[in-house]
Amino acid sequence: MQIKSIETYRGAIPLHTPFKTALRTVTVVETIIVKVTCADGIVGWGEAPPTHVITGESLASIDYAIHSIFKPLLIDNPLQMREIIFQKIENSVLRNTSAKAAMDMALYDCIAKQANLPLYQFIGGVQESIETDYTVSVNTPEEMARDAKKYSQNGFSILKIKVGKDQIATDIKRIQTIRNEIGSGIQIRLDANQGWQAKEAVRAIRHMEELGLGIDLIEQPVIARDLEGLKYVTENTDTLIMADESVFSVDDAKRVLEMGAADLINIKLMKSGGIHQAIKIATLAEAYGVECMVGSMIETKVGITAAAHFAASHPNVTRYDLDAPLMLVSDIANGGISYKNNQIILGNAIGLGIQAIDEKFLVENV
Repeated sequence: MQIKSIETYRGAIPLHTPFKTALRTVTVVETIIVKVTCADGIVGWGEAPPTHVITGESLASIDYAIHSIFKPLLIDNPLQMREIIFQKIENSVLRNTSAKAAMDMALYDCIAKQANLPLYQFIGGVQESIETDYTVSVNTPEEMARDAKKYSQNGFSILKIKVGKDQIATDIKRIQTIRNEIGSGIQIRLDANQGWQAKEAVRAIRHMEELGLGIDLIEQPVIARDLEGLKYVTENTDTLIMADESVFSVDDAKRVLEMGAADLINIKLMKSGGIHQAIKIATLAEAYGVECMVGSMIETKVGITAAAHFAASHPNVTRYDLDAPLMLVSDIANGGISYKNNQIILGNAIGLGIQAIDEKFLVENV
């Protein structure tokens, strides 16, 4: 099964509501869709949305990496030698993790289709459905409380609350207002997106603990490179602390795990460079007794389908943050995962189960 062609398309899909974090505001998902066609006619799909504030990539850089670096290396390669192929992708260029992820997931889609299995079964087969949280964007406390109430009424029992954009006192007010609105039965996770300093984070988290706000975990409270600060927060609070932007690679995960800098690790395909490296991170964390979440950027159902298949395949992935397609005005993909309230259903279609891409969202053939 040889790789015969690699094509890219540029897509753009509006969000029905602006997505606001401490790092950015998103109103439209711009993304690169990758199509890999094999000699036997099998087609695989991948996706790479540029998230410049996290991965440093742009639409142009993703397209360049795929066409000018990966494509010459991969055309006519047999997918039966997949370990060599994934090694070529990983070693061909530094970073460029979203571009690598798009190629990786498209190739895994092809390989699983050749094996006549859904991808999650091909790479592990742990479970057929997973429960996602839903993200509440940064707004006024009152707006966030109304949003949280709406999402809980729509069937979501876990909410991820964005904080870290303003003063910590304002963040605490947000959480108090949300908790008062939704009651004690809904689980709350916080994501500071690197917005706090270590000592102020400890003070804030201890205060939230004293207030009995019932926080399940706090994601990336400090800037990504400050592993000592992350360790300080982890060691001086009772709430679980999760590393996100601090962990892109297996080497990053190893440093965090050896230091005991975090209680949990958030794996995103756009950070790891795809499923192949994500499996290694989850397995390494398992050896240290550290559980993982699988999260995402603001992506379409193409990338989220790949992330869900990975998440459902590994026993050390115990938390799921894969709500991005629910924020879009429409699906870009026919097939793939489906949502039933807070449940993501993977189904039994082979590979990723994506049949086609809706061309009305493809604004340019790159």
